[in-house]
Amino acid sequence: MDQPTVGILHPGSMGAAVAACAATNAAAVLWCEAERSTASAARADQFGLTPVATLYELLDRSDIVISLCPPAAAEDLARDVAGHRFGGVYVEANAINPGRAQRIAALLAPHATVVDGGVVGSPPVGGKTPTLYLSGPADATERIEALFVGTAVRTAVLGTEVGKASALKLSYASFQKTSRVLVALAVGMAREHGVDQELIEVASRRTDSYLSEPQYVAKTAARAWRWGPELEEAADALAAAGLPPEMLRATAATLARWNDAKDSELTLTDALDRLAHP
Repeated sequence: MDQPTVGILHPGSMGAAVAACAATNAAAVLWCEAERSTASAARADQFGLTPVATLYELLDRSDIVISLCPPAAAEDLARDVAGHRFGGVYVEANAINPGRAQRIAALLAPHATVVDGGVVGSPPVGGKTPTLYLSGPADATERIEALFVGTAVRTAVLGTEVGKASALKLSYASFQKTSRVLVALAVGMAREHGVDQELIEVASRRTDSYLSEPQYVAKTAARAWRWGPELEEAADALAAAGLPPEMLRATAATLARWNDAKDSELTLTDALDRLAHP
């Protein structure tokens, strides 16, 4: 198969690095200079991307377009692409929910073939090797896999249904990013009372991720009746320290959905069903 020409929308820190990896197996990687910042131009130059003057030129020359932009802009960008009747493969690789990914696929039909994508990991520089998860038509996902063969971007296909890759990305992000904020709240509360170093010492005795232990969810459900009030107390302590309590209050409200499971023996399936349908 001939090497494709690839367009990247737009070269942010992730987009530029991913595009540079795609260049390994592409004839060229294009980016559109119109209305982009000097920082974007510097990144594109750093990664050896080829500038074009207009979106139309990029779409006209590209076989594959990869969209990596702030999530809020994903549909507007797709709408611009649809307006030019782009007919190649469009990789919707933004951190958006599955419903939005499906709307974008419908927006670009019937001209373009949409592959749903989700990048998990850091930009592929300095030895980092993120995974680009893909879902969509098999022939299109195969082309994207081929684009990143032998590069720092790994690929994994989740199936033919647009939305699966976005679902995996957001499922992981919901834990990973929220957990970082919880660290800030916990250390902030401890610092207010001069016990932050002791907190870090306590935490260092356990380094595993709770996300790798979903079976513990059932135990959480059984203990929710007392954990919820405990987190309300913690929220009060955050507020007293001038820190935002809303996240812990929301967690307490979530735990309240399991109040009728007090000290019961549940399976993971039972616990998740009760969480969804209290």
